[in-house]
Amino acid sequence: MNRRALLGGALAAPALLSIPVRAQGAITLNGASQFGDEHPYTRALIKFEELVKQYWGKPISFVLHKNSSLGLEKQYFEYMAQGRAVDYAVVSPAHMSTFSKAAPFVDAPFIFRDLAHWNQVLDQDLFKPVADEVEKRARVLMIGYGGGGTRNIFANKKLTNLADMRGLKVRVQGAPIWSRTFSAVGMSPTVIAYNEIYNAIQNNVIDAGENEAAGVEQMRFYEVAPDLAMTQHAITIRPLCFSGATLAKLPNDLQAAIRRAGKEASAFHRQAESGADSQIVETLEKGGKLRRVEFTQRAEMKKLVDPVMAAYAKEIDAEGILNKINALTA
Repeated sequence: MNRRALLGGALAAPALLSIPVRAQGAITLNGASQFGDEHPYTRALIKFEELVKQYWGKPISFVLHKNSSLGLEKQYFEYMAQGRAVDYAVVSPAHMSTFSKAAPFVDAPFIFRDLAHWNQVLDQDLFKPVADEVEKRARVLMIGYGGGGTRNIFANKKLTNLADMRGLKVRVQGAPIWSRTFSAVGMSPTVIAYNEIYNAIQNNVIDAGENEAAGVEQMRFYEVAPDLAMTQHAITIRPLCFSGATLAKLPNDLQAAIRRAGKEASAFHRQAESGADSQIVETLEKGGKLRRVEFTQRAEMKKLVDPVMAAYAKEIDAEGILNKINALTA
């Protein structure tokens, strides 16, 4: 199966850069999602639309471009920073690194012990300094924090311990911290576009990738990499982002409605994704589509990564944030 065929609209995005925020006096907001209707990201964006309409109470139109028809998350963020084409989207922090070295720290491997710890970090808004920097430099606001999926490694071979990981050709996100941490474990990480992962594994360019359950299901990665090593190396944070250039053009009461809706839609996103995570894996396993593989050396894996994370936090002036995260007792 050719994944480009499924995501064929991605390359057409530049032609749509003139989509207006306002058309003939009416306000139209354009959103973007890499996925279809059932994915938590898309569901969160639909919830956001519903809540904005509810809280503002005046006529407004939303156009949500799904299934990568406007490209991928990296492009969405660039468009929002430019104030054109995309007004709102869920975006991985890894794609914000051009504007903020600290942004990928929000979503780095082994930064959270478990979901309770993850929730506590978000409840205390410990990533506010990062959000402030992104808003200042990119003119993109993080109006809510979604996510909650636990990331594991899907591969075309069984991986149970660190020895099995040695030299594993694995796709990672573009932010340097992902390559550094996976290299520290002994893997051979490479950056490949999200929509190229399926073909890359199918053609033996790489052996594996890493993703939360919703992504594995939506992208059908299990067809080429049916062994899911339960490394639980990260819990996703996926900010709901909004273009600052767009927001500045909108009435004050609509801006308030957007900010309120962003927080609530992201809370919905967190509940939907974290709640469905294990259910998706169980359903795929029962259907014979993937094999869940116990990974026996997660603690040892984390010990190899911890010094890399500490050095990275120092490099990006995020030691204070990391110390506060580690001090939480959840």
